[in-house]
Amino acid sequence: MKIELYQEVSLTHDFPEHGLKHGDVAMFVDFVPHPSGGEEGCVLEVFNAIDESLTTISVPISVVEALRSDEVLSVRPLAKAL
Repeated sequence: MKIELYQEVSLTHDFPEHGLKHGDVAMFVDFVPHPSGGEEGCVLEVFNAIDESLTTISVPISVVEALRSDEVLSVRPLAKAL
């Protein structure tokens, strides 16, 4: 499934430097071309459970996937402050 701008996506990897884990949900806000022709990246905005923006991160496009209808959202405390 193609990921569109402003679509919610889930992470397929942990990002401990940001306190984020596999399965966390973020908003896809921009595409980032690789300066040397490598893998395209994306900018994600991460929100808490009450929809307050916590941070914006850039990651490779391969570490996000579209949410599916057979998935359930859950909550957890942040591993560290963002």
